[in-house]
Amino acid sequence: MRHQNSVFHGLLKLIPWHVFDRLVDEHGADHSVRKFTTRHQFIALLFGQLEGVNSLRGIEVTMESHQGRLYHIGAKVPLRSTFSDANRLRSPLVFSGLFEHMLATATRGFKRQMA
Repeated sequence: MRHQNSVFHGLLKLIPWHVFDRLVDEHGADHSVRKFTTRHQFIALLFGQLEGVNSLRGIEVTMESHQGRLYHIGAKVPLRSTFSDANRLRSPLVFSGLFEHMLATATRGFKRQMA
């Protein structure tokens, strides 16, 4: 059977990962991180947002049910405690910096809608 990319994979292709990696380095977000990187955290948060999940446990369970598909996008199923620690200890400036960069590259009409 031929592999077909998911819509979520297509959405992740729109993320400027070079900017994301630069922000992670600038803010030291992955300093002394062993397995669950800031990229994994971002993908898990985005997945939870798009799935409409409102708890860390919900994100963990939902991602675990899609584990085979997540392999192809480089995502990891977060353990709830690890995910909680990442959200509590890592700098949110990485995510706000990424948003600012993406907003700066948006069209004028979109910027007006975002106000």
